[in-house]
Amino acid sequence: YSPAMTDFTIMVENNSYMFVTGPNVVKTVTNEEVTSEELGGASTHSTKSGVAHITSPNGVECLEDIKKLLSYMPQNNRETTPRLPYELGEELRTALNTIVPDNANKPYDMHDVIKGIIDEDSFFEVHKNFAENIIVGFARLGGRSIGIVANQPMVLAGCLDVNSSIKGARFVRFCDAFNIPLLVLEDVPGFLPGTDQEWNGIITHGA
Repeated sequence: YSPAMTDFTIMVENNSYMFVTGPNVVKTVTNEEVTSEELGGASTHSTKSGVAHITSPNGVECLEDIKKLLSYMPQNNRETTPRLPYELGEELRTALNTIVPDNANKPYDMHDVIKGIIDEDSFFEVHKNFAENIIVGFARLGGRSIGIVANQPMVLAGCLDVNSSIKGARFVRFCDAFNIPLLVLEDVPGFLPGTDQEWNGIITHGA
């Protein structure tokens, strides 16, 4: 269970596996045939279970992702976030004027809004392929590390469901523990309706 108790879990594609009971046990107990990759591979845990926060194509890229992730964080919970040198340039972001459409029913990509606000090429998304109706990740603003939480109108119109609520709350809790300021971009029509959501505890997780 140790991966679930860490702040971030990074898996290497087609090479990393996690499960409580492996394919052989599953076959014996339930007569269900499943491969290690299908049961607990990087793709499964980054898209379905949400246990993996980041996936990397190989070991070298995995180490680079770890270094980049750590670059946004303080050394401990008593320090402030790292600040990189930042030179003021053209700070007028005119592209932001046209990203959000006048028609409230027309979706837009919140990634474009994020990129228009933060320091250039500084966004490091976490849980990218899980609960895609909400975006979380780290970035820099004026050289300083920040956390970002944003609804994604391109997926489920940005509605909150159980998985996105858990994803967002977990990220906010981490940032709070390590003094990382948050930039919150909110465009949400409400909670996703349905028996599946109610039975899986949207009242609890959405709170």
